[in-house]
Amino acid sequence: MATDVLAHITEGTDLVVTLGPGEPVTVLDVIEEAGREGRLRNVRVHQMLPFRERPHHHGKIPGLRHVSYFLAAFLREPFEAGHVDLVPNDYSMVPGTMRRTTTDPLVLIATSLPDGDGWLSMGTNGDYCASLLGEARVFAEATPNMPHTLGDHRIHVDEVVGWCRTDMALPESLTLEPNDADLTISALVAERIPNGATLQIGIGNVPNAVCAHLSDHRHLGVHTELMAEGLFGLVASGVADGSRKTVDPGLAVATSILGDTALYRALDHHPMVRVRPVDSTNAFANIVAQHNMVAVNSTMEVDLLGQCASESLGTHYISSSGGQADFVRATFEAPGGQGFIVTRATAHDAATGEVVSRIVPTLRPGAVVTAHKNRVDKIVTEFGVAELRDRTVADRVRALIAIAAPEHRDDLTVAARSLGYLH
Repeated sequence: MATDVLAHITEGTDLVVTLGPGEPVTVLDVIEEAGREGRLRNVRVHQMLPFRERPHHHGKIPGLRHVSYFLAAFLREPFEAGHVDLVPNDYSMVPGTMRRTTTDPLVLIATSLPDGDGWLSMGTNGDYCASLLGEARVFAEATPNMPHTLGDHRIHVDEVVGWCRTDMALPESLTLEPNDADLTISALVAERIPNGATLQIGIGNVPNAVCAHLSDHRHLGVHTELMAEGLFGLVASGVADGSRKTVDPGLAVATSILGDTALYRALDHHPMVRVRPVDSTNAFANIVAQHNMVAVNSTMEVDLLGQCASESLGTHYISSSGGQADFVRATFEAPGGQGFIVTRATAHDAATGEVVSRIVPTLRPGAVVTAHKNRVDKIVTEFGVAELRDRTVADRVRALIAIAAPEHRDDLTVAARSLGYLH
């Protein structure tokens, strides 16, 4: 039963919980109820991206505190109110950080039902929890709705401290329809991706829309942090057959998979898909070894030097770094590698309601730089592609102003001159 997990939680226990679809919902319900009854003392929940808002996120469960590694939208307010801790990280670093900052952690995962040999598969998830299998205590919540996928994210029923069964459905992603700007940006990226390239597609409307423009490509590969419907569709259609991958030819590799019920069902024992721990998928050595590696990620603000603030607006935290820095850095060094950072040229300022440029002279005070200017390759808006690799400051500035919204270009030029970037 799910209540069996309480026998393994004592004062000061660190709980490491899978993200997204791998969240063990019933087990967390039991733990929160124990907190309401006053049975928890100084217990911390370490998790990267929860999908369900919970009372303990808001400090309402005595003895239970949330430690986040990537803020979901509903965690922003609790973080600013002091109810949630945030650990800065690149995604590849998270397993190591958890090893160093937890003591005898209890890993909580959702899995498939045991197969005929007693193996539980983490299905949609490898992430940091798969990195800890075999070295930390594990309690599993098994469900028939979790696909049994292949990869380095399985554990035997004899190796867990306990497990329970639930029929809870997996959460499905909500994909917004791309607007005209998104479609233009994604087309600009897709036309620069060669046949035979290996893809990492990040989170966001625009990155996912890129996949829709790749149906006429051939022999693409997948080595990514997140696999959503777009990338999996390329695998299922044969466009991404992985035949030209330098590493793991013929396989589509990811550490997390997110989609709808149809995608989860299609994943079950899929022969091409491999789910691996994040310190494998996002490791510099494994990314840089892929020839013609292409990374597509999004940002919220870019300054005239090419610095990308992808996780905060000024001092207001929106998310975290995720795997963007991992892939931007390694793809820049990979033979034939290309890194695309995509953004709409303008946004509505929440405070003033004004339309503002996302390409700015300098980032807002306190903004967090996610993608370092020296490793940013290409910035893409609906107005074009700015190629920054190996270019001078003045050339970078001109390229970025050229892809800003036309109504903001004069102001950006004046600002660039006052900053000494243009003369």
